[in-house]
Amino acid sequence: MQLKNSLSLSAFMAGILATFVGFSSSFAIVVQGLQGVGASVAEAASGLLALSLAMGLCGVLLSWRTRLPVTVVWSTPGAAFLATLAPPAGGFAVAVGAFMVSAALVVAAGLWRPLGRAVSAIPAPLASAMLAGVLLPLCLAPFQAAVQFPALGLPIILTWAVAARFSRLWAVPAAVAVAAVLIGLHVEFDGGGLRWWTPPVWVTPQFNIAAAVGIALPLFIVTMAGQNITGIAALRSFGYRPPAGPLFAWSGAFSFLAAPFGGHAGNLAAITMAMCAGADAHPDPARRWPASVVAGASLMVCGLVASAAVTFISLAPPILIASVAGLALLGALATALAGALEAARDRESALITLLVTASGVTLFGVGGVFWGLLAGGALYWWEHRRDGGPGDGAGDVRGDGGGDGAGAANTSDSAGDGEVTGNATGDK
Repeated sequence: MQLKNSLSLSAFMAGILATFVGFSSSFAIVVQGLQGVGASVAEAASGLLALSLAMGLCGVLLSWRTRLPVTVVWSTPGAAFLATLAPPAGGFAVAVGAFMVSAALVVAAGLWRPLGRAVSAIPAPLASAMLAGVLLPLCLAPFQAAVQFPALGLPIILTWAVAARFSRLWAVPAAVAVAAVLIGLHVEFDGGGLRWWTPPVWVTPQFNIAAAVGIALPLFIVTMAGQNITGIAALRSFGYRPPAGPLFAWSGAFSFLAAPFGGHAGNLAAITMAMCAGADAHPDPARRWPASVVAGASLMVCGLVASAAVTFISLAPPILIASVAGLALLGALATALAGALEAARDRESALITLLVTASGVTLFGVGGVFWGLLAGGALYWWEHRRDGGPGDGAGDVRGDGGGDGAGAANTSDSAGDGEVTGNATGDK
């Protein structure tokens, strides 16, 4: 079925809405994450542009080819993880090298089943606790901003709280809009310095073991366990049978291409994919895939204003931008905490994972995510050592054949079918 015959007004509007909500709710997190690992304003703008173009194009191509509402976006939990780090020795070029290693691991996980299963074998409580530990420091920022800059921080929180009473979908975009107004009113701003467009910035990657272990590996785990598995689960919840392995591999490949221009990671969406895959996009499941095509194209257009967005928010106090990012992540934090603490028996190991991850501790150049999983995993193993085996993993990924996937909910699959079962947590 051709796009012109499948595209409806409802699918078009669903795609536009998904991109607007996703972009406005999370671009500040991406900028803060990139600057956290040493990116300049120009490099952060380039990274946002590269991610928008690469992930948008990837989503368009995958949706068109598979006839599934596949939405691909940047890794919001991955950006939140980067925001907790200090710039690595060697600067942003070392971080870019780690981005490329992480993307290569995602490709490998999609093509090589044992690696995908290894990620899926992470116990669900520990995966949720790890994600909660990554998100917690950012989610504290709104309240810190309210104390440091009450005239700026309090209106943003109040706007978010009031808007959430009517629609949680629009709460964060409303807070972003108020933040933009407040920045314009309270921060000295030379309009002539606003750059509406800057060309992409090539960053020659540098590779070292410390960055591979301290940045690439945690970024890979957060992206896979916190987003990709969740994205597959979101599609399956609407009755589709997505080819998990190929989708992972293609998202990793486009992430690899975006990395030298500053893009940290891309992955399957969850919330925005649900907006494109739901009945609001079209009553017929077979005609919902154009919504994701529109969403991908819209994301590419949004990328064109990346430079202006980054330049504008760079004028504001960093804690204020972090507060907007923290509000955007509260829902993901609540979901992660619920998953981490759901099973009474695993609460101690999950809590250890969360606390060590959130502490920001660094040993031998390796950050808290790695040590949190290691400490929590050791306690989890000790508690389960006399059992027949550990509990459910973060998700079970099966099927990564070479076909191009299934059609809509009621259609048959090709050889490239994939399946995900189990628990996963994520957000955008």
